[in-house]
Amino acid sequence: MAERIVSTGRGGTGKSTFVALASRYLRPPMLLVDLDPDESLADMLGFDLEKQGISTISDKLYDILEAAKRGRPGPVSALERMSSIIKKDCLYRKNDTMDLIVLGTKLTKGCYCTPDDILKAVIPKMADRYSSVVIDSPAGLEHLNRKVFSEVDDFFIILDPSSKSLQHVGRVKDITRELKIEYENFYLLANYRFDQGSQEYLESSSETFLGKIESDPSVEEHNLIGKSLLELPEDSPACISVKELLEKVKLLNSGRGKRPL
Repeated sequence: MAERIVSTGRGGTGKSTFVALASRYLRPPMLLVDLDPDESLADMLGFDLEKQGISTISDKLYDILEAAKRGRPGPVSALERMSSIIKKDCLYRKNDTMDLIVLGTKLTKGCYCTPDDILKAVIPKMADRYSSVVIDSPAGLEHLNRKVFSEVDDFFIILDPSSKSLQHVGRVKDITRELKIEYENFYLLANYRFDQGSQEYLESSSETFLGKIESDPSVEEHNLIGKSLLELPEDSPACISVKELLEKVKLLNSGRGKRPL
């Protein structure tokens, strides 16, 4: 069974950056799932989906819906059709170590319910092929209501030093409880904007505070010019801090069992 990991938090806290950096150290093969319509994770990894002819979930769904409007709905539902073609057309494969699926930007009116339902149906079936499945969540909380995973091993809540970010922690726990999303571990991570005083406040909370993702000008530079974060040197402060955080998780995971909500 793959380790099921979810990175979540408010907008701009560094969720995608954490996932991109963590992918350097997680045990392969891994599946990364970008639920953010901004599609930033592929850019951070240096993956050119268009060049490789890889479609997003929303792109393929849009094509199916447009065909239906023209009177060619096909013999099965959009969900069933998407389930059958996602591995062929929507899976970006990097060697034998890392695969990526991108939700993409929706080109039709309405919510993201159908694309999310597709992922909810397909991802758990694919999970056994991987050592890790990592969900890069969009900003906010709505993605939790879609329950792409009903069972999660590790929640990583990426925080900025604001009261809104801290309130987000409580709301995530409330929603997981109400929706009966089971998880083993619930971790708080401080982004690079935290100072010592802010970190000490998190350390005094009742949640498991892992530590801080260190500030690193190279991360900002790579993102600005579109260079892959996989190309950062191993002595990058951000890489070192994320690697240490993941090593710490291995120790904290030891001996813990899943708790139902």
